[in-house]
Amino acid sequence: MTEIKRTFPEGFLWGGAVAANQVEGAWNVDGKGISTADMAIYKRNVSKSDYKKHNSMTEEHIQKAMQDTSDHDYPKRQGIDFYHRYPEDLALFGEMGFKTLRVSIAWTRIFPNGDEDKPNEAGLQFYDRLFDEMHKNGIEPLVTLSHYEMPMYLVNHYGGWTQRKVVDFFIHFCKTVFTRYKNKVKHWITFNEIDSIVRHPFTSGGIIPERFENVEQAVYQGLHHQFVASALAVKYCHEIVPGSKIGCMLTRLTTYPHTCNPQDMLAAFKANQFNYFFTDVQVRGAYPHYMKRFFHEKGIVIEKLESDDEILKTHPVDFISFSYYMSLVASADSEGMEKVSGNTIGGVKNPYLETSDWGWQVDPVGLRLSLNELYSRYEVPLFIVENGLGAYDKVEEDGSIQDDYRIDYFRAHFEQMHEAILDGVELMGYTSWGAIDLVSYSSSEMEKRYGFIYVDKDNDGNGTLERKRKKSFYWYKDVISNNGL
Repeated sequence: MTEIKRTFPEGFLWGGAVAANQVEGAWNVDGKGISTADMAIYKRNVSKSDYKKHNSMTEEHIQKAMQDTSDHDYPKRQGIDFYHRYPEDLALFGEMGFKTLRVSIAWTRIFPNGDEDKPNEAGLQFYDRLFDEMHKNGIEPLVTLSHYEMPMYLVNHYGGWTQRKVVDFFIHFCKTVFTRYKNKVKHWITFNEIDSIVRHPFTSGGIIPERFENVEQAVYQGLHHQFVASALAVKYCHEIVPGSKIGCMLTRLTTYPHTCNPQDMLAAFKANQFNYFFTDVQVRGAYPHYMKRFFHEKGIVIEKLESDDEILKTHPVDFISFSYYMSLVASADSEGMEKVSGNTIGGVKNPYLETSDWGWQVDPVGLRLSLNELYSRYEVPLFIVENGLGAYDKVEEDGSIQDDYRIDYFRAHFEQMHEAILDGVELMGYTSWGAIDLVSYSSSEMEKRYGFIYVDKDNDGNGTLERKRKKSFYWYKDVISNNGL
């Protein structure tokens, strides 16, 4: 049987993705301030299923972490030393043929506390060097402005994103980097997985639950401020950066009903509708009607300035970027049903799907569905900026890493991406998560490996940090050179 040749559109942006707080390290170098990501601790001897409750950000934990000047228990403070090793890593990405690399700018490298008038020049120079090196390797930067980190000073003195003043601080940061890098960066993303603030308020919004009587009220007020900040970032990006495109980012949580029982259908519908809430605001430019009932039933009142609705309406994003790792299943009554974990959220197990080493359901067809549903709803360009397989990798005696399981994962997802393009979806590009092994966002462990490149470091921080090409490195290089399968 002849294999179908799946060629992607000319100019398709193949690449990979990383985040500053998971790769850079150098957490207190060259004037960088302390961020929310620097609070994340690696808990030893904790099961994966219990990790989330053991890693909650309590007042006690924050105070202890703020006083601890070491990095032993805080892997994100170490990263994979990308801050010093980026030329080597970018050369490897260039060898693979990356057209683009998604990175983020650490707010605390530019404004250590977040509320300064003048930026930290050493931080600005680092990203100058980084973007120059990317261009040297033929790689176009795709830059996220806020990726799961913000200055701890703003958390402790302003309540994180709950206070309106933080919008002003963030926009000052945005204007600074837009002006500095306007000739080097044309593609931008505002907030990484902006919807995640409702699931982990501290990581996404700098909101410490113990400090608020009504946490939900604080979360949705903080989210509103992020919506406004996102729209204003779009405004100033268009004004400052010639020829720029700036998008939002969503955690795409495609949800199936457990059965055709109307109650299960309704549960799945509501889950998908809520997932669309975040893109409805940023693409359509207004709060959707269905959220009025939600806010009323929750007793949530969003405080707005008179200009807010006009800001949202006038400055919608140019494209939608999103992460997709797995699909979910919803049931009206899930009592006693087998559950699975996922990207910051879990659900009822789907018996038709296999799961990864970390229990995430693998569903390539769900990616095609996600692409079609998003494009049908909004008819704006789409960009898959996170997708990949976290797995245990073994270094063989000859030094090789035979990660055929990762190749199989990508091949299946690429096939469905191509099907979606044939369906009529306008897909700009694809950046795998993460292009190189990095510190896990959720658990701060290293053994959950995503990369095409192996990094010699274990969960306890031991290792040489040597980089090794995996088998998938060469496979993805071939995909890019052929612009498809």
